[in-house]
Amino acid sequence: MEIRLTTLDSPHVVELATTELAVAGTTSKFPVRRVYCVGRNYVEHIREMKEGDERDPPFFFQKPSDSVVNDGAVLPYPMWTDDYQHEIELVVAIAEGGTRIPVGQALDHVYGYAVGIDMTRRDRQREARERMLPWEMGKAFDQSAPCGALHPAAQAGHFDEGAITLSVNGQVRQRGDLKQMIWNVAEIIANLSTQYALAPGDLIFTGTPAGVGAVQPGDRLEGAIAGLDTIHFTIGSKGE
Repeated sequence: MEIRLTTLDSPHVVELATTELAVAGTTSKFPVRRVYCVGRNYVEHIREMKEGDERDPPFFFQKPSDSVVNDGAVLPYPMWTDDYQHEIELVVAIAEGGTRIPVGQALDHVYGYAVGIDMTRRDRQREARERMLPWEMGKAFDQSAPCGALHPAAQAGHFDEGAITLSVNGQVRQRGDLKQMIWNVAEIIANLSTQYALAPGDLIFTGTPAGVGAVQPGDRLEGAIAGLDTIHFTIGSKGE
């Protein structure tokens, strides 16, 4: 992508890097357009956070596309937080866009799936909630969306059940099953497409099971979903 800036003297070209995700078993890359996240999509997580009605329809927030980082990265402990937390999630990649997509056709729009982690500045998120402000300060910061390689649905199939776990330094913190999602993948896509025009390159983080918690510099995270590649990330020092 290029942005051309013209001055009185001469034109300038600024090259912007495109965020890309690896595609499992290939040298191909999936260019990321937008990153959508579903809030509160597992009942036990709603209960542990003590927020929201378990019967509420899904709601969405976004992260910037350049917050996505590939498997194996070191995630710098972010600025402006003392409560940096993990949320393991199934990630859906969109191949075909649209609006008002019917539930019965929604899976036809999926390119593939990956394991992702919605990293969160929990103290900033709580502040935003208490002050009735947007969640961006707690969610949409640099390198807050680590994600593993995408598995095309044509080979891997679709995911409506299967174990989902996250371990920190070898100790399991989060453990659940995709069938515990309040809103499944097709329902999420259908609902989201009534609010935004989906397009190829979009990612959707589909919510997290119970067990979220804080990490510290030096911690090693391992995220797994049955049928997908396991991901590994390390937490770097504060200020890196």
